[in-house]
Amino acid sequence: MKLPWLEPDTPLPPAEFALRDPDGLLAAGADLSVQRLQEAYGKGIFPWYSEGEPVLWWSPDPRMVLACADFVESHSLAKRLRRMAREEGTPAATIEVRVDTAFEQVLLACAAPRGQQNATWITPEMQDAYLAWHRAGGAHSIETWIDGRLCAGLYGISLGGMFFGESMFTHVTDGSKIALAHLVRFLVRHGVPWIDCQQQTRHLASLGAQPIPRARFVDEVQQLVRRTPPPWRPGRLDTLGRLHPQPVPAADPI
Repeated sequence: MKLPWLEPDTPLPPAEFALRDPDGLLAAGADLSVQRLQEAYGKGIFPWYSEGEPVLWWSPDPRMVLACADFVESHSLAKRLRRMAREEGTPAATIEVRVDTAFEQVLLACAAPRGQQNATWITPEMQDAYLAWHRAGGAHSIETWIDGRLCAGLYGISLGGMFFGESMFTHVTDGSKIALAHLVRFLVRHGVPWIDCQQQTRHLASLGAQPIPRARFVDEVQQLVRRTPPPWRPGRLDTLGRLHPQPVPAADPI
């Protein structure tokens, strides 16, 4: 059957239409406006395509999901988090996890080719789209800073009571896992039960993520996105998942 082509004003088809494709390909075309992305994520659909291709929309079955309650901390990560908790707020603290203080830097680091890759799925068009969504308040970065330098991080989408993970990067051991652990604790504190991981990988499985049927995922998402979202704002995340907002600079005297 022919793949549906979306015009700018064409709604996305329901996710179950992807039954026709074993990988979950649902439709092609349209744009990456904030409004279109909000529609897609609220229906359990996401864009993924290579540069030079039209926008492709996906909803795989099964869907990889990390339940925050099932997040697995390795022995080394748990040890490092305990040390961070002891040193928090003291001169000995060299690691800090921040929210939304360097979104574009995190996005660009995630988009950089890795290993033998010469290209990235986070195309310039995708970068512009998620940067626009960040500025609109929907896309967020969790950042691991060491000695004042951005060393790792992740970014994703917050819609109501659901978080959709997009990508992560690290330049140090456990750097992105430190960011993820803090994100999990923040989400638990604010009643967000799931992080969408999109596709199955061994790495995600080692962190506690599990595949679930698409029908269940879509049903849950449609309920969760109606909830009140967490109070996102630029600041520092502590090891208990509490967000400490950045001080607002004082206005210059007139």
